[in-house]
Amino acid sequence: MFNDNVEFMGKDFLLENEAARRLYHEHAAVMPICDYHSHLDPIEIANNIQFDNLTQLWLKGDHYKWRAMRCAGIAEQRITGDVGDRERFQAWAETVPDCLGNPLYHWTHLELQKPLEIDNLLLSPQTAEEVWHLSQQRLATPQLSAQGILERFNVSTICTTDDPVDSLKTHQRHAQASTGPTMLPTFRADTVLKIEQPTFVDYLATLEVASGVTIKRFDDLLAALFQRLEHFSSLGCCLSDHSLEKPVFVVPPSAQELDRILDSRMRGKELSHDEAHGFTTAVLLWLGKEYARRGWVMQLHIGALRDLSRRGRREIGANSGFDAIGDITYAEPLAALLDGLDSERQLPRTVLYNLNPRDNEMLAGLAGSFQGDGIPGKVQFGAAWWFNDQRDGMERQLTTQMQFGLLRHFVGMLTDSRSLLSFSRHDYFRRIFCQMLGAQISRGELPNDIDRVGEMVRAVCYHNVQRYLFER
Repeated sequence: MFNDNVEFMGKDFLLENEAARRLYHEHAAVMPICDYHSHLDPIEIANNIQFDNLTQLWLKGDHYKWRAMRCAGIAEQRITGDVGDRERFQAWAETVPDCLGNPLYHWTHLELQKPLEIDNLLLSPQTAEEVWHLSQQRLATPQLSAQGILERFNVSTICTTDDPVDSLKTHQRHAQASTGPTMLPTFRADTVLKIEQPTFVDYLATLEVASGVTIKRFDDLLAALFQRLEHFSSLGCCLSDHSLEKPVFVVPPSAQELDRILDSRMRGKELSHDEAHGFTTAVLLWLGKEYARRGWVMQLHIGALRDLSRRGRREIGANSGFDAIGDITYAEPLAALLDGLDSERQLPRTVLYNLNPRDNEMLAGLAGSFQGDGIPGKVQFGAAWWFNDQRDGMERQLTTQMQFGLLRHFVGMLTDSRSLLSFSRHDYFRRIFCQMLGAQISRGELPNDIDRVGEMVRAVCYHNVQRYLFER
């Protein structure tokens, strides 16, 4: 029967029984956040900037919202073009009512509720002016500076995503200031893995400058990467990340062959697939061993089709909302990569993320084949990523985690976002997680012991990732 007294997105949002409510309010909601994968701008955090308005905080670089506005028929000029902040915000306000049923509707209002404390207005063209002015007033206060926002979300640690050539001066300055949450870099060496890309040769020149190593041979490249790994380590880095659109693994070429492949590419020649794949395999195996030696975590994001619209990339740029889910099979090459490291006892802690939900069971089963070394959940089936980070996707990922592994050792949610307001996704995940467990308790599938189940909730929300990243 319909209950017309239910409050829209109230304090018990998504929590449908008493067990779920207790798990959330007594255990999940009180835990800090360790966000181990984001695309936040370190400068905004280190400089503790004050945002002038919601457009600057909310819509800059958020391709989720850009994509929705395009679907709603908003002109591109108002999305990414040269219009004022108020007009761009109005375009989003016009789109929000069309998002009913889409997770963006919930995320938008979660983000208005916390940290802005706008919880009595639904964003629409009619309420846009009021929301704009209320948010401007609140963003002008010191309590809602960049670091103030993170404090409101109870964020203890942020891991940014950084290129090996980055100087990391911003991270160093933030660490010395000793204010705000801990901010750690993440080593993302994607460009150096993709030898076939047009940007590769120019990138090597940038890597030479950053590392102080002249790159002529394959060993020189490894020496340059080693220098950058050392630099990242000196600033507390404990994570790497790689985007593998199509995982490949071949028998690594000989040292002489790798020298020849690198030399050919640096002289502008195109490589065969076998040559490119051999190079990528060799670099990734070497990096994996370095990560293991340092006690780092390796993250592999698998299966994205990026920048599908050539017109969109040409006119707007990369990472602008023109991506999709890939449709490839990769169990064998991924297993071979992990085995190549594991067979020499040099497999690092590893988190595997899939974009195609079809691959959930395959990836979770594969992760279970490479456990050990006394590390709980050493190889992880990672959190629901990108197109999957909504209720249905999170529930599928958690169900697979329960059935193929040990949920107790799952390292939990992350934002994968460019917006400081996206930490509300941790709350969204925690509510969904507690509702799933509460429903199982109500069906007699889990013991009706809130303290026991709540201990697992606290572990997944915070304690597991802290142990996974920082305990050696």
